[in-house]
Amino acid sequence: MPELNEGDYLAVMSAGSYGFSMASNYNCRLKPAEIMVKGNKFYTTRKRDSYLDLVKKDVIPDFLR
Repeated sequence: MPELNEGDYLAVMSAGSYGFSMASNYNCRLKPAEIMVKGNKFYTTRKRDSYLDLVKKDVIPDFLR
């Protein structure tokens, strides 16, 4: 596989049971966008996560402020 750089596109044609159903934010990894391709058209079926998506449910206890 060639070296990948930021901004490159990578198509994973099959992930078995490791697709979205098994995805997590382990080690603060953001989930990528999901794209469905049909013929020569593509559709975004899930937008990529942002940092805000990752931390929006976090609560900082008062004693740590």
